[in-house]
Amino acid sequence: MVSDGFAVNGVLIWYYNICKRQVWLMAHNILPDESHDDIQVGRFIHENTFKRNDKEVYFGNVRFDVVFQSKEKIVIGETKKSSWNNQASKYQLLFYLKLLKENGIEASGVLLYPEQKKRESIELTSENILEVERMQKEIVALISEDKPLPAEKNLYCKNCAYSEYCYA
Repeated sequence: MVSDGFAVNGVLIWYYNICKRQVWLMAHNILPDESHDDIQVGRFIHENTFKRNDKEVYFGNVRFDVVFQSKEKIVIGETKKSSWNNQASKYQLLFYLKLLKENGIEASGVLLYPEQKKRESIELTSENILEVERMQKEIVALISEDKPLPAEKNLYCKNCAYSEYCYA
């Protein structure tokens, strides 16, 4: 989904499920604190896991963390620091699977939590396609606004790399 030359991507789907204010900030090139501990740890995990597989595969305006080839089909892997924000991670991966399907590529997904030695398989269904489409429409509406939504404290604020934008 594209609005005025701007295409929704997986990172915005992830932020949408964490904090809608972050969606606006990210979409308007207001980046989080890159030195934030969680961002540094996430970057380290991403760069140092699954070295044997293809990493950072670009497909249009998205980037897959890792791609595995099984006997049956392609498996897209999304690497995360932990499973505490599992819902956001799940929808980010579903967005990627939907995008591939729209381009004639059947794939499945796997959420990877290397620090927890945990994996979760994700399959695209007609129900979650509709949910991802709903999120995409709302993201386009959010980013079209002149300013972000007001700061609203939630359980993710404690470790947020955007906290200075909301509570400085």
